[in-house]
Amino acid sequence: MIAFEVNDMTCGHCVSTITKALKAADKDAKVQIDLATQRVQVEPVSADVEQLAEAIKDAGYTPVSVEAAVQEVAAVGRGSCCGHCK
Repeated sequence: MIAFEVNDMTCGHCVSTITKALKAADKDAKVQIDLATQRVQVEPVSADVEQLAEAIKDAGYTPVSVEAAVQEVAAVGRGSCCGHCK
């Protein structure tokens, strides 16, 4: 499963546009979108993460890989739950 945060996805039309873009990149992919959390999850069949991200970008949105976002938080926290404890 590949996940993206798409913070500029704000309505049902955005969800529809992103779904269509992802399906154009990989017609057999399973796409799940949660508008409330601005999370897009894709289980691809033939496309890779770069192709899926590019499809979202080409549709006019800004995808951020959830892996990348988690790694940034982990780098800041360095072993504690909030980043302030040692």
